Amino acid sequence: MSTLSSQPYKGTRDYYPEDKRIQNYIFSVWHKVSRLYGYEEYGAPTLEPLEAYMAKSGQELAGEQTYTFTDRGGRIVAIRPEMTPTISRMVAARRQELSYPARLYSIANFMRYERPQRGREREFWQLNVDIFGADGVAAEAEILTLADNIMKEFGAQPTDYVIRINNRKLINFMMAQYFGLDGVQGQAMMKLFDRKNKISEQDFIIQATEIFGDQADDGIKKVHALLAATSMADLPAEIRDSAAVTEIQELFTLLERAGVKSLVFDITLMRGLDYYTGMVFEVFDTHPDNNRALFGGGRYDGLVGLFGAESISAVGMAPGGTMMENFISVHNLMPKQRSTTDVYIAVLGDTVREAGKLARDLRDSGIRVELDIVGHKLDKQIKTVVKKAIPYILFIGEEEVKSEIYTIKDIAQSKEYKLNFAGIVELIKE
Repeated sequence: MSTLSSQPYKGTRDYYPEDKRIQNYIFSVWHKVSRLYGYEEYGAPTLEPLEAYMAKSGQELAGEQTYTFTDRGGRIVAIRPEMTPTISRMVAARRQELSYPARLYSIANFMRYERPQRGREREFWQLNVDIFGADGVAAEAEILTLADNIMKEFGAQPTDYVIRINNRKLINFMMAQYFGLDGVQGQAMMKLFDRKNKISEQDFIIQATEIFGDQADDGIKKVHALLAATSMADLPAEIRDSAAVTEIQELFTLLERAGVKSLVFDITLMRGLDYYTGMVFEVFDTHPDNNRALFGGGRYDGLVGLFGAESISAVGMAPGGTMMENFISVHNLMPKQRSTTDVYIAVLGDTVREAGKLARDLRDSGIRVELDIVGHKLDKQIKTVVKKAIPYILFIGEEEVKSEIYTIKDIAQSKEYKLNFAGIVELIKE
């Protein structure tokens, strides 16, 4: 019989206590900021019918990256690769009962069958924040202000990241009216623009030329004119005067009023998922060691209607846990993590019974206690405290039992205190 591997499934990750503390810190920021804006938490199943993703998520996600299987009832189901179709289904199910705008958020894990690389795993955790029933750009402004608030809550400066913004209406106008492409060509060009920063400029032009076909000379000139624009004011006149650009300008005004500074209009930003219908955005890390998209989102007004309910407007975003961990790491924003245990009781001599009572009393007072129950020698108990990063160690021997005055040591500051029970509780709670 062969030995089983101790490694996790490819593209997944084990979270030991020190890793879980970091994850919980990230989650705590997400919970805090989402609730500051009035968003309420929901939960959802890990499995959905595959058709929920085939309808609008796009062939790459639904057809190539989704973990699917046939259950015992003969149904083709998928492990959720994203949350947007699920929350749209949930809103459709309660379409008449929800109060609008409905502000909803969740923190959940997902799976995608893709090539694991830095910041990208097959199993990943995400915050999903969505607002339903708000038609104007104020909804995008709120979601993006919330995104900016999350970055600042992690300690980021405005120069540490940039929020890139585009609009699917503008993209569609650009493909059909400005470039003169048909539907198939337009989809191919959108996918090419989406990959622009991942391929060389020469490859980009070669592939764009193939898409334009007979109209390549004129088309490539228009591409160059478009890419030369560094702001909305620099866009070719027929694009600059479109309603979609006016919408983007309105959004920028609202965000600037809200104190969001890290804003850039990016005509090449596409966002790959097929369900986006309006504004799209991505938050990018500016650090040279992690210069990539951290998370994104946008408007997806048509998705709820696919589930048999009257259609409703929606805007959402989804920051990922590992990408946020990489961000706060490269920017040196990681707070010092300590154990979730407050104090370790080191037992000296034959005081196990008394130590157990002291542990119970401390727990009754809300103190989180680890107690030596295996009779380790003192030096080994001290090593345990240091290794687990427990902030305090309390010693109990026969002398302490008699006097009810205990020696407690603050590990980080190497300070010792002689305290009674009330003093210990007060010290630790402070």
